[in-house]
Amino acid sequence: MTAPSFEGTSPLDVPDAGKPCETWYKVVGDLKDGIPLITLHGGPGTTHEYMAPFVDLYQKYGKTVILYDQIGCGNSTHLRDKAGDATFWTVDLFVHELDSLIDHLNLRTRGFDILGHSWGGILGSAYAAQKPEGLRRLVLANSPASIPLLLKAEDELVKLLPQSAQDAIAEGERTHDFLTEQYQAACLLFFQRHLCRLDPWPAEVQRTMQYTAEDPTVYQTMYGPPSLFSKGSLKDWEGWSTADKIEVETLLVNGQYDQITDSTVVPYFERINKVKWVQISNSSHMGFWEERDRYIEVVGDFLTMKDTTS
Repeated sequence: MTAPSFEGTSPLDVPDAGKPCETWYKVVGDLKDGIPLITLHGGPGTTHEYMAPFVDLYQKYGKTVILYDQIGCGNSTHLRDKAGDATFWTVDLFVHELDSLIDHLNLRTRGFDILGHSWGGILGSAYAAQKPEGLRRLVLANSPASIPLLLKAEDELVKLLPQSAQDAIAEGERTHDFLTEQYQAACLLFFQRHLCRLDPWPAEVQRTMQYTAEDPTVYQTMYGPPSLFSKGSLKDWEGWSTADKIEVETLLVNGQYDQITDSTVVPYFERINKVKWVQISNSSHMGFWEERDRYIEVVGDFLTMKDTTS
């Protein structure tokens, strides 16, 4: 099936930005055909590019897929002068942007599904907890219910690295010097185990990392400096606290070797009412690259199953 697609921009009203803003998006499929899926990339501060495997949902399930770059990212408006401004770069800002994009694409009446990966799941859960009109199903893909729980999980995973890597990470955290060759090498080893286990990483993943490095405004404000552990404005985020407000059917996904360990997913599973949890074996944080067919099957079957809402 050949995938028709088009790109566009949606105006975004952000009075504190100091200039007009817009959100870039790409639609793969036909918005008039069925319930589209809006994908929310991770980061915060990456791009839509590494989310490319989800376009397979159109090829295999006829599911229209919407990709977009969040404000400050990729093809959307950049605001480098807002670097470090935690009062500007908030979860609410990105919720507002998502809401604006949905209205721009006239999806309220038809309805829509959301898939958020990593940080995108944080955004997706926050949005779903507001019970937005039109939301039908939610996928929280490799996304933690709590950043403090994530930090604990990552600390435990670091203890499984070779001692030399553990020492390099400990020294970097002690001195706050995250740019040494030793610290960077230790982080790379961690990422090769728990972020993406493919060697080499897919070109789309590498490009996303490069774009983030070129403008780290959002990432460094919300997640923190180039450290393994979050020190930014998200460090105390507890998404599970509003998870009981999520009313739509929800799929949780994580990987066998994921930095999003089971302990970080359990609070979602315990508090979301209509929830299913699937772990993808032989994969880490980017299972949709590592076990692409299986991952897409899990998501596609969930999004196209018969509605069980009473």
